[in-house]
Amino acid sequence: SVAKILDPVAKPLFVTPPESGPFTILVCGVNGVGKTTTIGKFAQNFHMKDKQSVLLAAGDTFRAAAVEQLKIWADRTHTGFYGKDIGADAAAVAYESYEKAKKENTEILMIDTAGRLHNKANLMEELGKVVRVLKKHDESLPQECLLVLDATTGQNAIAQVETFKDMVNITGLIVTKLDGSARGGIVVALADKFKLPIYAVGVGETAEDLQPFHAKEFAKGLVGLK
Repeated sequence: SVAKILDPVAKPLFVTPPESGPFTILVCGVNGVGKTTTIGKFAQNFHMKDKQSVLLAAGDTFRAAAVEQLKIWADRTHTGFYGKDIGADAAAVAYESYEKAKKENTEILMIDTAGRLHNKANLMEELGKVVRVLKKHDESLPQECLLVLDATTGQNAIAQVETFKDMVNITGLIVTKLDGSARGGIVVALADKFKLPIYAVGVGETAEDLQPFHAKEFAKGLVGLK
């Protein structure tokens, strides 16, 4: 049954603070899937609900809009922000943001990354480098590597998981723009194929719209049992 497929992947994102330094979350995904908004929503939950200190790092250094948007989320959620100039080395942003978070005893570091899939070789190189420099701080970094997917892209979401899994060790998925049950089928397909935790689903634009993923409710909604 659908619930049987979804049950094992419906997991909340647990932050277990390491012995030293921040719990580091790398956030990946192609441009336009709602990556920056997702980071903002998590920051809001971590900081406002769980009272944890958070630093947001603008690792998508190619797009001024991405850096500005992340800064707005940092201000809105009263969390820290670290960014450099447009075109700066993303790996340097990652490395220095970790240093800053560690020095300030920040509990959670979330790093945004670029998502230019049309230039896959560059992107793979850049993501690989971000992970390598984080490992210079600590071999266990990053503790989580999240991939944000847009439910409206359907089968393309599956191709994106495959592409990013080649570049980095994806530890969990976030599925956004799930505001109709017709799009829910892709969630079942992802769960069935990759068995990766689905930490949250986005069902709208506001911060409250990023919700934990509940397998049973979701399965009922899919088959039309409200």
